[in-house]
Amino acid sequence: MKRALPIAILASLVPAIAAAAPFRTPEAILKEAPASDWQALDPADTLYMDLPSGRVVILLAPGFAPKTIANIKALAREKYFDDASLLRSQDNYVVQWSQEDKTRKAAKATLKGFVEFDRPASSSLVRLPDHDTYAPQTGFDGDFPAGSDGKREWLLHCYGMVGAGRDNAADSGSGVELYAVTGQSPRQLDRNITLVGRVVQGMDLLSALPRGPAPMGFYAKPDQYTPIRSIRLASEVPAQDRLALQYLKTNTKSFTAYVEARRNRHNDWFVRPAGAIDACNIPLPVRTAP
Repeated sequence: MKRALPIAILASLVPAIAAAAPFRTPEAILKEAPASDWQALDPADTLYMDLPSGRVVILLAPGFAPKTIANIKALAREKYFDDASLLRSQDNYVVQWSQEDKTRKAAKATLKGFVEFDRPASSSLVRLPDHDTYAPQTGFDGDFPAGSDGKREWLLHCYGMVGAGRDNAADSGSGVELYAVTGQSPRQLDRNITLVGRVVQGMDLLSALPRGPAPMGFYAKPDQYTPIRSIRLASEVPAQDRLALQYLKTNTKSFTAYVEARRNRHNDWFVRPAGAIDACNIPLPVRTAP
C-alpha cells in the first residue's frame, strides 16, 4: 500500500517544484484529485441538523470520543433534539444548542458524562511542518485537525468543530448540550472539553446568527432562539433524502499538495507567500459526489 508523501518532506521540495512547474491553485488540485482520494461520509457517523433556514451536516469523530458520541446518537434516535433551540451565539466564539433548562437538567441527570479530551497518540496523524502555539505537533488524523505531544493526541478547536458543553466538573459533558466553534480558533479550550466532530456543510447558517445580548452570548428571551426542527443520524434518514457528500482523504497526495498550495501562494495576487500555515486554516475539502 502506497503512503502519502509526508507534508514536511514535500515542503522541503517546494523551491525545486516551483522552478519546474507553474503554481497549481488549491482549487485546481481539488478538481484534479482522483476519485479514489475522496471518501463518502459514513451515514452512521453523520448528523443532519435541520433548521428553518436549511440543513447543517455534522461529521462525528467516534475514534476520539466514542462514549460521548454514543450518548449523542442515542439522544438523536430518541428525538431529544427535536424542537430544541440554538440558545447562544457569542461573538467570535461559539453557537450552542440544547433543550430548555428543565428538559436539559432531566437529561443530564440520566446520562453519564465522560472525560474524552484526548487519546493515545496515533501513527495516523498526518503532521504539518509548521510551529504551533498550543501543541508540539499538529496535523490531520482522518477527517479532523489534531494535535499531539508524542504521547497523547487531541482534536483542535478550529472553526466549525463541534463539542459537548460541560459544567465545571470535567465529566459533566454528556452530549445533551452541544456547540460549534464560530470564532477564530479558541485553542485554549483544547484538552479541556470533549470535541465530538465537525460541521462539514451549513456553517454559514450558524455563523450568521444574531449575537446573543446576555453574558456569554446567551439569548435573553425564548423568542430570540433559533428553533431546531430535528437532529437525525443520516443512517436513519431515507436513502433518497441523504446528501451525497464526500471529503478529501487527508492521507493522500492530493491533500498533501492542497496543503502546500495553501501554505505557499505563488499566484499573481500574493506578494509574499507565507511559507507556513496553521492547521485551523486548512478547511477540509467537501464536495457533492459527481
